[in-house]
Amino acid sequence: MIEIVQGDITELAVDAIVNAANEGMLGGGGVDGAIHRAAGRALFEACFRVPEVRPGVRCPTGEARITPGFALPAKSVIHTVGPVWCGGTRGEAEKLAACYRNSLALAAENGCKSIAFPCISTGIYGYPKEEAAKIAVREVKAFLAAKNAKDAEEEGACPHAPNGRARTPAAPQMEVIFCCFSEWDKRVYEMLLQGVK
Repeated sequence: MIEIVQGDITELAVDAIVNAANEGMLGGGGVDGAIHRAAGRALFEACFRVPEVRPGVRCPTGEARITPGFALPAKSVIHTVGPVWCGGTRGEAEKLAACYRNSLALAAENGCKSIAFPCISTGIYGYPKEEAAKIAVREVKAFLAAKNAKDAEEEGACPHAPNGRARTPAAPQMEVIFCCFSEWDKRVYEMLLQGVK
């Protein structure tokens, strides 16, 4: 299930919100700063404890890390680092797609049933908003389709258990929310999901 909302991602009571972080994971501007302020000092401390993969880098571009949500309504924060837009010549599209894939996989691994994304890389990192939204919608749709197919296969793997046990109930579908800061961003996502673009 995909939902589009306009508002403040720090106010969403979901299992996980995604933070458009930087590689150091210690806070910054935009949504990153807003999430750190709303979560409180404990989020900074948790991020500081994430091991560096190289000096100053805790989460390389395209990867994802998870921490508790602390003072946020969300139970967890999934930190992912989007690419800086360089005209599309440095693999930005694949790196941005990896942000969504890795965040969704990490959410599933941690039992999250609901997750909210901001518009990753479209602020100071300069990624064109419509192109970024297309990647976001494509990756979320692909993830949900694959997850639903896997859940259905597992649920129907043994419909007539010889010992008389009931069939395992189907896993609930993950809810994915695109949380847009502006009305214009919201309309872009709505048009993409309606197949207008």
